[in-house]
Amino acid sequence: MASTKAHFGPSLDYISNHRSQNPSSRTILVTGATAGIGLAIANHLLSSPAHHLVILTGRKADVLDDLRSRNPDRVLCKPGDMSDLDYVGSILRDVELDGRLDGLVLNHGTLGACLRIADMEVEDWERTFRINVSSCVALVQSALPLLRTAQGRIVFTSSGAASNAYSSWGAYGASKAAINHLAMTLKNEEPQVTSISIRPGVVDTAMQVDIREKYLKNMDEKDQAKFISAKKDGKLLPPEKPGHVIAELAVRADKDLSGMFLSWDDAKLAQYQS
Repeated sequence: MASTKAHFGPSLDYISNHRSQNPSSRTILVTGATAGIGLAIANHLLSSPAHHLVILTGRKADVLDDLRSRNPDRVLCKPGDMSDLDYVGSILRDVELDGRLDGLVLNHGTLGACLRIADMEVEDWERTFRINVSSCVALVQSALPLLRTAQGRIVFTSSGAASNAYSSWGAYGASKAAINHLAMTLKNEEPQVTSISIRPGVVDTAMQVDIREKYLKNMDEKDQAKFISAKKDGKLLPPEKPGHVIAELAVRADKDLSGMFLSWDDAKLAQYQS
């Protein structure tokens, strides 16, 4: 019976033919790929002369459709919501691969309700952790057999909030700290796979707009000032800067980096910054 799974190219043997013609090509899965840093990661991978094969997830089906229309043989799209763990479980199950996945970029996430601990419902904590942590665990679990075969890489988009407390960001910061610990644990448990967490900096994305327009009122004055001045003083990073580093790490991160939590511009990552 013919496979009903999605596959790259016009036929099931496309991957093997593609790899033989493009030996530097890698198969990479990127979540949260329809905006901001995730879209920058996707565009970087697709513009590479290595002709990478890319599986993309995100909530904006029109953006995914556009990426696929421009790269019809090298892009597979799985639109959906990462808070739905059934959807998360289907991402790799419904894709025809050749037994390997070279890179997994876990870039999706939510800032959550942005309320102080005394005011935030437990259900809001649970939703934030389901999106930012549980979905990552679920996707890592389904990807590990493929990543082991490829001796692949996992890159988590983390946050400075994982190690710096901002008022009303308790759930978000705690969830990102959990992601960093997940990367450390994967280093110990999965020595064939390189796992790293990246702090992308303060980036000019929709999340920064939400912080300034919706959530400042719940933050302390010193925290408000940081985000207001970042915009006012032109200090917000373009998403392409951390996106470039994260994409390169997904392709070729050195095993010595496994388990680390590093800023995108750390000197240890110099070879991935250009």
